[in-house]
Amino acid sequence: MKNRIFYIMLLLMSVLACSEEFSETIEIGTLNPEALANEDGVNFLLTAAYSSLDGVSNASGGWEATGDNWWMDVIADDAHKGSNDGDQQTLFLLETFKWETGMSYLGSKWRALYAGANRANAVIALINGAEDPSQFTNQLAEARFLRGHYYFQLQIMWGEYATYISDENYTAIEFAQPNGTELWSKIDEDFDFAQKNLPDDQSDVGRARSWAATAYLGKSKLYQGDYAAALGLLETVINGGAYSLLPEYGDNFRQAGEGGPESIFAIEFSTLGGAFAPNGNQGGTLNFQGPNGWCCGFYQPTQDLVNVFQTSGGLPLMEDYNKTDVKNDAGLESTDPFEPHTGPLDPRVDYTAGRRGINYNNWDINPGKSWVRAGFGDISGPYLGRKNVYWAGEDALQGSGNWGQQHSGVNYHFIRYADVLLMAAEAAVETSDLTKALGYVNEVRQRALNSTTIKAADGSDAANYDIGLYQPGDFGSQDAARTAVRMERRLELGMEGHRLFDLRRWGVMPQVMNDYIDNESRTIPNFGPKTSTVEAKHTLFPVPVGAIDQSSGTLQQNPLWGS
Repeated sequence: MKNRIFYIMLLLMSVLACSEEFSETIEIGTLNPEALANEDGVNFLLTAAYSSLDGVSNASGGWEATGDNWWMDVIADDAHKGSNDGDQQTLFLLETFKWETGMSYLGSKWRALYAGANRANAVIALINGAEDPSQFTNQLAEARFLRGHYYFQLQIMWGEYATYISDENYTAIEFAQPNGTELWSKIDEDFDFAQKNLPDDQSDVGRARSWAATAYLGKSKLYQGDYAAALGLLETVINGGAYSLLPEYGDNFRQAGEGGPESIFAIEFSTLGGAFAPNGNQGGTLNFQGPNGWCCGFYQPTQDLVNVFQTSGGLPLMEDYNKTDVKNDAGLESTDPFEPHTGPLDPRVDYTAGRRGINYNNWDINPGKSWVRAGFGDISGPYLGRKNVYWAGEDALQGSGNWGQQHSGVNYHFIRYADVLLMAAEAAVETSDLTKALGYVNEVRQRALNSTTIKAADGSDAANYDIGLYQPGDFGSQDAARTAVRMERRLELGMEGHRLFDLRRWGVMPQVMNDYIDNESRTIPNFGPKTSTVEAKHTLFPVPVGAIDQSSGTLQQNPLWGS
């Protein structure tokens, strides 16, 4: 599906070029709604709405607007910015919590999400104005699903300080709408309509299905704290049989898992579509380093994230995981002697973080510092990202940009089936069904236990991998079960763009992040001195000052960030 985008964008620009930023007005283009009110026109606009999932449009693009939310991990405890401290200075300031309302990363992400929302609105408005809207029911449901997705992202990033623009507002060219009201009810209406009107299956991989809408509605209810409703919706997906865990955990990030039974809703990146792979992951282009002289050394896992994979008796260390560090080679050159960690580890660690002495996506054994761009005086540490980096030999996922950068074809999952199981486990804990929560968590752990481990050159395990299942006594109280479920989300979903929003919705972000800054400074001594204290205001992004200015005062700033 996505490979068609490149060829239709010139047609769409005349219609959409000025409508994507909510504060601007639409100019008269060469095409009008009457010319597009047919199946081809509706599908063209719908493809454009899907196209914005990766953050790239005529209103935005690049790593600041990236659809995979990788830099959101940088302002959580999963990842460091990477590279040297002066490279992408704005992201350095975001990581060190020196935020300002005019930061370009925030403005780019805001514009990208509203570009997507307004492209969805364009489809909805076109269908509603057609002579026979009923012939486009499927396309309308897809457009409302996409609008729900874009507004969900805006809600979890800006909360009530994001504004809602309806398809009626879009038609009336009334983009400067006031903020101050949560978007949840509108989001739920869109996902509810989508689940009732989308088909169970689609001919094109990547198009929204009814199951995806049900899962996303369940996720929305979970974020709102409506745990009973969330559990019912998520279990509808679990019991529906449309999805399952891949046999191999690592295949979620490899060619074998692309479009597989675990993928519920994803950005379908592709290295096809023309010169320089325009449909590859342009937002993640900075996030390569290591064996091939790739650019640019960003998105490095933290010591904190690696530490959570320590086990005892096959189970996580829970609150004690940061009392000891997994052995690392921070401050060592590749020529310096180093023996990797020998203690027991969850095997998912080496599908998540590239550690010295361990095979790195079949490219070679990671030699340490010579593959890491960050210097010893920078704040990004010794680890390499893995999930976003394609494996050696999987040529179909390798694409290059016009200056040699990587436009990867590795898909990004907004929701995969393991996430649904863990969200259902969380909802079960909060509704006091600890037995059910135990079962769902153990499904995820069983897959990890059965998966192929990373191997050494002699075919043996590359590390001391040890993972087991929880027993009923481990979930003997709601607090214990809650801790286990939250830990499992991080173990399973680390470096996948979820951690920041988990911390925010659990109400623990400032405390967790300030503890993380202190602990991380054992490995990176200057990290703490360079980083400001995390405060309550950091639980939501400030409204970009440019958006407020363009709205002529209609938008109001989050009061924690000033007037």
